[in-house]
Amino acid sequence: MKYILLLLMLSVQVCFGQEKDDIESIARMEMQAHQNRMNGFAKESFASENIDVKYYRCEWEVEPAVRYIKGKVTVYFKPTEAISSLAFDLADDLIVEEVRKNNVIQTFTRPTNTVSINLANTINAGVLDSISILYKGVPANSGFGSFILNSHAGIPVMWTLSEPYGARDWWPCKNGLTDKADSIDIFITHPSYITTGTNDTVCRAASNGMLQSETLLPGGKTVTHWKHRYPIASYLVCMAVTNYATFNNTVQLGTTTLPMQTHCYPENKALWQTNTPLVLEAMQYFHNNFGPYPFIKEKYGHVQFGWGGGMEHQTSSFIVNTGEYLMAHELGHQWFGDKITCNSWEDIWLNEGFATYLGYSHLETKYPANLLTYRRNLVNSITSQPGGTVKVQDTTVLSQIFSGRLSYNKGSYLLFMLRFIVGDDVFLRALKRYQQDPAVAYGTATTADFKRNIEAESGKNLTYFFNQWYTGEGFPSYQVKWNVLDTNCVNIKLSQTTSMPTSVPFFKLPVQLTFKNATESKTIVLDNNTNAETFIRTIGFKADTVLVDPGLWLVTKNNTTEKTADVNDSSCTPPPPPPPANSGEGIVDIWPNPVTSPFVISLHDFNDDNALVTIYNKLGQRIYNQNIPLLFGIAQVKVPMKDWARGVYIVKVVSGGKTVTKQFVR
Repeated sequence: MKYILLLLMLSVQVCFGQEKDDIESIARMEMQAHQNRMNGFAKESFASENIDVKYYRCEWEVEPAVRYIKGKVTVYFKPTEAISSLAFDLADDLIVEEVRKNNVIQTFTRPTNTVSINLANTINAGVLDSISILYKGVPANSGFGSFILNSHAGIPVMWTLSEPYGARDWWPCKNGLTDKADSIDIFITHPSYITTGTNDTVCRAASNGMLQSETLLPGGKTVTHWKHRYPIASYLVCMAVTNYATFNNTVQLGTTTLPMQTHCYPENKALWQTNTPLVLEAMQYFHNNFGPYPFIKEKYGHVQFGWGGGMEHQTSSFIVNTGEYLMAHELGHQWFGDKITCNSWEDIWLNEGFATYLGYSHLETKYPANLLTYRRNLVNSITSQPGGTVKVQDTTVLSQIFSGRLSYNKGSYLLFMLRFIVGDDVFLRALKRYQQDPAVAYGTATTADFKRNIEAESGKNLTYFFNQWYTGEGFPSYQVKWNVLDTNCVNIKLSQTTSMPTSVPFFKLPVQLTFKNATESKTIVLDNNTNAETFIRTIGFKADTVLVDPGLWLVTKNNTTEKTADVNDSSCTPPPPPPPANSGEGIVDIWPNPVTSPFVISLHDFNDDNALVTIYNKLGQRIYNQNIPLLFGIAQVKVPMKDWARGVYIVKVVSGGKTVTKQFVR
């Protein structure tokens, strides 16, 4: 969901120049908070399954210094069959005063954490109707619960945070994932002012969607109205109230100028104004690469709160500070988690693994020199223990749902590995296809839904991959034995052991190897389909060293290499079988394409320590020329293009005697 649960974060934050976020402590806080709400809940929702919620009108009265809520929630719904009763989730701590249908009082009972309503008249299938529930009380105080009172600079602040099961703690709803409301209106009655020392400052309420009005009432109260007209899961509905300072930004997304609205504590306003443009860069990157911003007819927003991380409330992410990764991670959830929500908490990686991947994809594009450091820390986190599945085995155990090592880190690395298997261009098209899939867009998805989309785009059967990496446990350790056959060829025996052999005895993967000596290097990719598989490859020089997975595309640990005695055998040229197309000839990828400023040229599988990168416009004029150092044949080049005309451009890369050209569009 949110609180960046990445073990590697401490070291990576330093290398990217961000604020320090201790991810392990965030994970512990998150699990502690939600565990208090799990007691006694065998399932996420006891609400009626035979109704389809269409709309919530939420009217809440709160004061940020008082743990108390008074509310009226009107639910519009259509039954999927004729009904004479229905139920909604609501914690026992709250008192239901009355239930009305068309202004007629209905009888109700209160089974555990439920409002069960006996209807005066049957409602037929497909008929739109509504129920209003009036309630009040003190939401459960779990220390770090779903309805939180805290303070900043001595000023009271109240906020909500409902993932995964906490919405029922403070409002009546369907508490599950699969029945999103089509739209919501939220009316928050709150104090007009908050006393700070000897002064009164304006009190503001933040929520989802677009601010409609702030109406002053007699007696020092204000009603703030927010409207959101996209499908939304109940756990993503939010509010926060304090003496917020607000400011606005905009970001250009294609032809749309999207508003960005920030609610932050007054004492932090200057810092937040300085750092907010960082998330606007990420917004453009995500919009161009993964599909249009999902709520483009409304806005994106930040709301400051007191957790050690963030929560991706739809259109209104709650964040503790303006760390660059934190902002990018929560923003990424608007695509993966909010627009497309996991169908069950067992598939939380579809939210958290994807947001983790998007956050670091943005950072590795913006800070390419740190790519290997970031990936190394991710892999170290995942392999710090031998087992564990990305699929959550028990959704009542919060440490499994919000496992930083598995749901976040390993989940993100499933995407890195799939990108390596299918290639950059296919991978990006697959993510866009998944975002646009009418079966899941603005709804919920399972891992099978994502698998279906990436298989359709790539043409590959990836059942083996998901069996090994999603439901399976562990990771491989490679043992590479090799020798020189002549001055051009090497003989390779590629074996592996696995950390959980009873779960996955062998991982089928492409494996990147870099052969080198003091002056030359070449990276090849071997499609490793069986254990102890042998290969003969031409590398064009006599190597003395081999590196396993130098680009850190795989989850692997404790790899070893052993050079055995050379053999004088010139029959290996040309080698059987021929090398794969990407085995050292040099590959050039451009992100995004069509490009925006800046864009990235990704170089890999080159055979030299340097590459000359030249860009020509459609007139053949040279407009960019740089000599780029390569690390194991790999580099990422960030190219600005302030005044370039629209049209077709050509990139020419010369390295190791090879020339690779590629077109892109401005």
